[in-house]
Amino acid sequence: MSDYVIAPPPQAAVPVAGGGLYPVRRIYCVGRNYADHAREMGHDPNAEPPFFFSKPADALVINGADTPYASQTADYHHEVELVAAIGVGGKDIPVDRAMDHVWGYGVGLDMTRRDLQAWAKKGGKPWEVAKGLDHSAPIGALVPAKGIATPLKGAIELKVNGEVRQSADISDMTWDLPHVIAELSKYFELFAGDLIFTGTPAGVSAVKKGDRLVGSIAGIGTVETTIA
Repeated sequence: MSDYVIAPPPQAAVPVAGGGLYPVRRIYCVGRNYADHAREMGHDPNAEPPFFFSKPADALVINGADTPYASQTADYHHEVELVAAIGVGGKDIPVDRAMDHVWGYGVGLDMTRRDLQAWAKKGGKPWEVAKGLDHSAPIGALVPAKGIATPLKGAIELKVNGEVRQSADISDMTWDLPHVIAELSKYFELFAGDLIFTGTPAGVSAVKKGDRLVGSIAGIGTVETTIA
């Protein structure tokens, strides 16, 4: 007999290419990790070290499912990102050992209430209402790191209704994946089940209901969703 006083919530999980499920504990995100995106948002890409924010694990939208248009916004934006899935936890991880902690990779979308983010920035307020909302993390199937090259370069792209909106290379990251993991682990102890969304290139823009979004990263895969 369970000791829970209410039914426990379902475990968030992401399908793995080839079969199986990856259980998700936390979702960490990196802000302004491509210089061109930092500039388009009005910031100096050389002015600060990497910084982080979070989304709840139940914000995930599994590949192919619809993504509801968010409430309380008139400026809902897409951000395509490389996602790293942690398989071995750790704290204060050295850069040269960071990739030993990665279980696999995927393609994700950091959906953002841009108008509420601008409001939060102006008032010095937290970003939760802009970033940590329901259904704000569509994600494709994860691919195991074993057997594929570490994604330190490769085309990253986002199309809306077949039109390219974002196009860059992972090598354009200000902080590459090993440095992101090492820096994040200074602030949070990482555990198996953690996902890290590693930042987006320039070209973020608003979506509307009915838009079909397809994000892709060479050698990793795709994420697809329709704004409902």
